[in-house]
Amino acid sequence: MKQVLKTTVLMSILIGLFMAVGTYFGGRNGALVALFFGGIMNFGMYWFSDKLVLRMQGAQPLGERYPEVRRIITQLAEQDGLPTPKLYYVDTPLPNAFATGRNPSHAVVAVTSGIMELLNEKELKAVLAHELGHVKNRDMLVSTIAACVAGAIAYIAQIALFTGSAFSSDDDTKGNIVASLLMMILAPLAATMVQMAVSRSREYLADEHSANTLHSGADLASALQKLEQFKASVPPITARPVDQATAHLMFANMFSTRGISSLFSTHPSTADRVARLKQIAPL
Repeated sequence: MKQVLKTTVLMSILIGLFMAVGTYFGGRNGALVALFFGGIMNFGMYWFSDKLVLRMQGAQPLGERYPEVRRIITQLAEQDGLPTPKLYYVDTPLPNAFATGRNPSHAVVAVTSGIMELLNEKELKAVLAHELGHVKNRDMLVSTIAACVAGAIAYIAQIALFTGSAFSSDDDTKGNIVASLLMMILAPLAATMVQMAVSRSREYLADEHSANTLHSGADLASALQKLEQFKASVPPITARPVDQATAHLMFANMFSTRGISSLFSTHPSTADRVARLKQIAPL
């Protein structure tokens, strides 16, 4: 319940920031235009998310491969009262899993060959319960709304920069060039930070769903720690553009979350997730 409230607060901050930036640069009409265009782009991503993400990841239908995945997902979906998602796999040594789709009736869950080699069945079940938590919580919709508002803020700032409307001398506020420059730089930055905070909040919610479903957070914590150990055992992994575009969907962030970069991470750190699991379920 706390995470739901936290997500609501973060979304409210993001929308409030959008309205402030839109009014500052383009008035109410400018804000609505930016929101419209941002909404169109993100609606397309939301509606076709399953097909786009699967293609970007090079995912293939699960078929007869990994029968334990189908068995576990079928059991968990029935327990959650959800339709059984379509199942896919990605042939990569990088251990991960993800869920996408615009609603539970169009959900997709995918695993990588790397995570299948790394985890035991109990850990795999905990990860799949986490992914079904995203489906049940409709996190694709939440992330799309956050991306829409954040994108609209960036769009307004860019338009103001290229048209020079922010430097109009019609009144004292718009005539303040320093303030306008700071707004154009900091507003999109702040919007992205809030968007990433929303994403991290949804990860905590999915972790909580897994722990509550299985009545323990031990296996999920073990899976998270195994992925962290894997990340430490290989050379630093450079995120490709496709990785950056789909990072918010993944079970774990296999890239850096240290220092200031953690503010722009789509996931909490493994240490934070394990600590949260200790609070909500026995390990």
